[in-house]
Amino acid sequence: MNLKASVPMSSVRYLLKAVDNQGINCDELLESLGLSRADIEQNNYFPAYQYGMLYQKIMWLVQDESFGMLSGGKMPNGAFRMMCLSIIHARSLAHAMYRCSDFYDICRGPTIKPILIKKGRFAMVTFAPIESTETDITSLVLGESQEQLRITLSMWHHFFCWLIGRRLNLKAAYFTCERPNDLEYYKTLFQSEIKFNQHANALVFPSSYLDMPIVQTEDSLRGFLKTAPYQLLVMVDNDNSLKSQVTAILGKDFSREMPSAEEVARGLNMSVSTLRRRLNEEQTSYQHIKDECRKEAAITYMNATQLSINDVAALMGFDEPSAFFRSFKKWTGMTPGEYRKSEEFTKMAKSLHY
Repeated sequence: MNLKASVPMSSVRYLLKAVDNQGINCDELLESLGLSRADIEQNNYFPAYQYGMLYQKIMWLVQDESFGMLSGGKMPNGAFRMMCLSIIHARSLAHAMYRCSDFYDICRGPTIKPILIKKGRFAMVTFAPIESTETDITSLVLGESQEQLRITLSMWHHFFCWLIGRRLNLKAAYFTCERPNDLEYYKTLFQSEIKFNQHANALVFPSSYLDMPIVQTEDSLRGFLKTAPYQLLVMVDNDNSLKSQVTAILGKDFSREMPSAEEVARGLNMSVSTLRRRLNEEQTSYQHIKDECRKEAAITYMNATQLSINDVAALMGFDEPSAFFRSFKKWTGMTPGEYRKSEEFTKMAKSLHY
């Protein structure tokens, strides 16, 4: 498995501390995933897919799908699926955001919800108390950690990206917390201006995105839920290179047609020739980045034992499994079936089993 897609170890430690506070034995939890405390203490970054599996298991153990995020209460297991089903048929991203906020109003457990605010050329997603509660959002946020606020805004951002099938380029991300020590990671993660000590936690982006259609379907949602929250964790490598920016635009959803070099160049405010020249200076190319991202995603999904090979083919955007078989063999030298019988897969499946 390509382990480039990763999260800071501070996020892992934050999750484990929150689990400790719930009275759950963290050592047993880590052991069930083939991990140990030493793995957490000895590294600076943690593989995103393993982090996703850890997150999945924690949400199941504590029966809270909003665990680790700003919600003011527990979100019952299964609620996220129902929210997705209620918004993927929306006519636009704005419509989906409004429906999402409405869903939180009737979902027992959380006491705050995401809300959309339009301000001329720009729009903002922030958080507000659910009307039926007496939550003081200011006092609630003051007690939260930097990691929780970062995870919350990042996962909502990537969820909106998934809905429209492309990266939603932010103008800025606002945080109520103090400026952290790992500022560069924030810049890499959000690919935008970052402001701290703000009056609210919010994502600011061009209003033009609000008219974009929702491209996901109930079929694509099924595959998404089997691996969630993996696709919501990271969309960028841990550097500020142009390659990292291109990877961010490509995202983690390969069930849709990938953007052309011209579209990517426009998104980066440069010409195609400049894009190609600068990538060449980094000893890569747009085609190579696309192939690398698709290979990484295919191997990641193949390592998910709960996904059938046909599921993986669909997640990778192949209408016919046979076409996926050919591509996978081109990428790895093995067919999907051969890969799942290989020693590499056996070791990975054992480490991720729970």
